[in-house]
Amino acid sequence: MNRARRDRLILVGLIVTGVAVAVGLMLFALGQNVNLFYSPTQVARGEAPVGHTFRLGGMVVEGSVVRDPNSLKVQFALTDGAHEVVVQREGILPDLFREGQGIVAQGQLDGGGQFIAAEVLAKHDENYMPPEVEHAMETAKQLGLTKGK
Repeated sequence: MNRARRDRLILVGLIVTGVAVAVGLMLFALGQNVNLFYSPTQVARGEAPVGHTFRLGGMVVEGSVVRDPNSLKVQFALTDGAHEVVVQREGILPDLFREGQGIVAQGQLDGGGQFIAAEVLAKHDENYMPPEVEHAMETAKQLGLTKGK
């Protein structure tokens, strides 16, 4: 093999290796920032990761909102009609947050089964339900898991 051909082969190999490393690093970084959605039923079944950030959606259970009068701590329960998950939040909730409304919270599940929310999202339209929450509630209904059925 002559020298020019060998040098070209080495250059192509280095380029391919560099591109592969760059793609691998990008995929790793994207994987670290993906926030998956879980329903209260999936959390109750142990499918949600403990200590990793994810989104939890459901309806705020009527009568479950407890506010600490001395701080911004709020505790409430989310349900998909089958299971409930206790959510804790320290901070201001959206103005449109209320019981019986569909919300999506982003945070982490602690070791005790409570969800610690870093962010709570509520939509402005009272008839709106996030698609993930609607799908989770429909799935629970189809599986016959809903309470009062």
